[in-house]
Amino acid sequence: MPTSSHPGPADAASMGDNDQVSHWNAPVAAGPVDADVTIPGSKSLTNRALVLAALADGPSRLVGTLRSRDTDLMIGALQALGTRIEGPSGPLGPGDTDLVITPGELRGADVECGLAGTVMRFVPSVAALATGRSTFDGDPAARVRPQATVLDALRALGARIAGDSLPFTVDGAGSLRGGRVEMDASASSQFVSGLLLSAARFDEGAELVHVGASPVPSGPHIEMTLEMLRESGVTVDQPTPSSWRVAPGPIDAVDRVVEPDLSNATPFLAAAAVTGGTVRVPHWPAATTQPGDAIRVILQAMGATVTLEDADGAGHGTLVVVGPSRLSPVDLDLSAIGELTPTVAALCALADGPSRLTGIAHLRGHETDRLAALAAELGAVGCGVTELDDGLEITPAPLHGAPWRAYADHRMATAGAIIGLVAPGVGVDDVESTSKTMPGFTAMWADMLAGQG
Repeated sequence: MPTSSHPGPADAASMGDNDQVSHWNAPVAAGPVDADVTIPGSKSLTNRALVLAALADGPSRLVGTLRSRDTDLMIGALQALGTRIEGPSGPLGPGDTDLVITPGELRGADVECGLAGTVMRFVPSVAALATGRSTFDGDPAARVRPQATVLDALRALGARIAGDSLPFTVDGAGSLRGGRVEMDASASSQFVSGLLLSAARFDEGAELVHVGASPVPSGPHIEMTLEMLRESGVTVDQPTPSSWRVAPGPIDAVDRVVEPDLSNATPFLAAAAVTGGTVRVPHWPAATTQPGDAIRVILQAMGATVTLEDADGAGHGTLVVVGPSRLSPVDLDLSAIGELTPTVAALCALADGPSRLTGIAHLRGHETDRLAALAAELGAVGCGVTELDDGLEITPAPLHGAPWRAYADHRMATAGAIIGLVAPGVGVDDVESTSKTMPGFTAMWADMLAGQG
């Protein structure tokens, strides 16, 4: 089995958000679920929109943003660097999802990253444009996440940076030369997005060339970044599948409505699939750059009925998933949509035959080593799992209750919730890790089950 520097099961209890670990007995579904589930805004869209608004040429308004640990960390980082972020009627409150962002003169600051990859990889280039020293640090688990790629690229573009992983410092000079840089972004698409988002503000713009042996994973996230840059008036193109160019120039202030987080919707849709029930998610976009939209095709491949109903003039409708009498196994390349792996792996553990998930070696560098974590936890509840070089082979077997370690990873916690629907006695050790992207998850899960038919 491949090895990893990430924490193993014995370390999970020490790795929760702010070291707070909470045990949760995952509830069993008494029958097919039947519920309407409203999903908060997308973390990926929210944090990209926040960075672009902080670098824009005027105030922007964001409607329907996600307020979670990751997005509040991004808000805090940008505020510390000099951006004014307010609620709809004044000072920002903890529940405000409509935000007014007014750019300010960027200054050095202490940046707390928590376990947010978007903060530790998107904000350094903003700090390089500031005047003064910025220090970056985060949770213990964040200190072992890959980071050197984006820092080395920034150095090549003229930034002064000390360190290759958290903690590190950025000595901003008020501007950044920019230009051409080669980088190996095989470990994360965030390395590319983290430079593209700020590149228009570099003196020479930027040309990024991926030189790794493997393609950049999670391509839809880069497409999301490119689309949002173009919406902001930035000239950006992609000469080859592994290179991107951003012209220097202003970033327009843009008012945005943030879509629901489709990846966060997937555990609830999975609940319909594994219980033979029905879940309806409103405001689902008919067209989107969010990787979570791929769950529609995956659930259909596993036998569920998936329809988008009552589309409005803006192209949003209600996604309806009706679970099948049995889940079919699948053979999937998840390289572009790796964040869905924990949900899909839980579904595969409840299918009626072996499944194979590949193209996801990069998940070893996420909040935890997700491949090792899934192999360990699915194995602990009785499923047969083989860890591959780039994925998992999952052989279903009768499941039983057992402790489920979340490894401070929100998607591992929600995968445990899915298994717990059909296996009594699954106890998730750090369900509060879901606050990273979905505060109130356990209440939403209980509400879904309360609507059972």
